[in-house]
Amino acid sequence: MGRYLCKRILMTIPVLLGTTFVIYAAVYMLPGDPVQSLAGPGTVVSDSMAHAIREQYHLDDPFFVQYGNYLWGLMRGDFGIDLTGNNVAGVIAASWPVTVQLALTTWVIEGILGIGLGMLAAVKAGKLTDFLVLGSSTLVLGVPYFITAYVAQIVLGVKLGWLPVSGVTEGWPLSYIVPAMCLALFGLPEIARLTRSCVVETMGAPFVHTAVSKGLGRRRIMFQHVLRNSLVPVVSMLGVNLGYLLSGTILIEGIFNLPGLGYQIFQGIQVHNGPVVVGISTLLVLAFLMVNLVVDLLYGVLNPRIRLA
Repeated sequence: MGRYLCKRILMTIPVLLGTTFVIYAAVYMLPGDPVQSLAGPGTVVSDSMAHAIREQYHLDDPFFVQYGNYLWGLMRGDFGIDLTGNNVAGVIAASWPVTVQLALTTWVIEGILGIGLGMLAAVKAGKLTDFLVLGSSTLVLGVPYFITAYVAQIVLGVKLGWLPVSGVTEGWPLSYIVPAMCLALFGLPEIARLTRSCVVETMGAPFVHTAVSKGLGRRRIMFQHVLRNSLVPVVSMLGVNLGYLLSGTILIEGIFNLPGLGYQIFQGIQVHNGPVVVGISTLLVLAFLMVNLVVDLLYGVLNPRIRLA
């Protein structure tokens, strides 16, 4: 296990370097002038002021010089200073709790409802309940979650006033319930369908028939034998979804005015604030890699037959 863990950690280094290079290059090639974007449309920036800003933030340096300086700072735990003079690490520290709370709340909803509906459909395979679960999941997949978010915001927040749908004034969980439910539509149908297919397949396995012949209770068979052996691919998908949720909340945070990491990236792109975009994106890539590593390690816990070589 220790050898496998060290190998996987070492493998993340080239992946992280490659992704940071792509992100930095994409931000570097964004059209427009960052100095003018910060000043605002219609604002006249003198040549001397523009030159001073460019010199202060090394904006006129060659690309590889800028990228090398960023990597050197990153190795020392320094995400740099953004174009407004704020420490990027401070921006991340103020914003990450919102994104993490939203992503984890969404992830729990996906896991509980997805696995529950999948098991229900598997137990009732071929019956009306099974067709309802499969049909509703297909219908949900056909509607973009941001459209559902706008509808939920208008109906639940504006018309009915049941739950807050803007900002985090009410704190967790009230301010996160509606955006998390809308964002859960991203992965819940897939979790339900995958759980159903895995459970149906496992129910026909020889060890399940053996457990039935021994006279074990139906609930014990389902949870101790069937579900545990069906969860490996489901956990894998949940792990990937958590990584996507951490980095894919930009639109939802914008709709519900949640000041998280995704919202900071969106604002940074609008004003060409490259250090914020690159710094937060690098952090999200690292989080995605770590989540996938944890998921791989969980395989051996869920199914002892799996050995991590």
